[in-house]
Amino acid sequence: MRDTPTSIMLFAAGFGTRMGNLTADQPKPMVPVAGRPLVDHALDQVIPMGFETVVANLHYKPEALAAHLSKRGIILSLESPDILETGGGLRAALSHLGTRPVFTMNTDAIWIGPNPLQSLLQAWEPDRMDALLMCVSPDNAVGHSGTGDFLLSGSGHLSRGKGLIYSGAQIIKTDLLHDIRKTAFSLNIVWEKMLKQQRLFGLEYHGTWCDVGQPESIPLAECALKAHNV
Repeated sequence: MRDTPTSIMLFAAGFGTRMGNLTADQPKPMVPVAGRPLVDHALDQVIPMGFETVVANLHYKPEALAAHLSKRGIILSLESPDILETGGGLRAALSHLGTRPVFTMNTDAIWIGPNPLQSLLQAWEPDRMDALLMCVSPDNAVGHSGTGDFLLSGSGHLSRGKGLIYSGAQIIKTDLLHDIRKTAFSLNIVWEKMLKQQRLFGLEYHGTWCDVGQPESIPLAECALKAHNV
């Protein structure tokens, strides 16, 4: 079907500033967690889905990550000379991703439990949704230091508020990206348009989500993996 997503965009271009010395010579997705590059933990969710197209954007120290991902058949979208942020990066990759709705996923989290991408696909209703965001309760979040991002209503609509945390995984229609005049911009701009139209929806993840955005989060994620025999 035309509104069924068959492609995914992996966000891997960030500077990893909060990782300190760990990203002095490598991008954050290549930082090892439990003996594997962080990005491979994201790919554990991606590969079983059998996507037609997998694209990753790169910017900061891209060489090692490019070599690592290209061996997996992943299409690379190099952002140069400037980083494009999530919205600009997704729009720049649309020539590879096509015109259907797409999955997007951050590469700095580890999931323990149901495949979040499969859960999103099962809950996707394109007739009433322009985006479906996977969100996590703070009780199920490991290594996350911020407050919540969204409130989730009984009907599945999202609103801004300190409730659930956006996990970095979603399905999103890409039409509104073409209305943004900026070259580099956040997907938050697109979400705001969807919020006003009551077309932004959420789904709560009931497994464990590990936010590996800073050095102290690594041992927490490794302990969570070990505790679940992963």
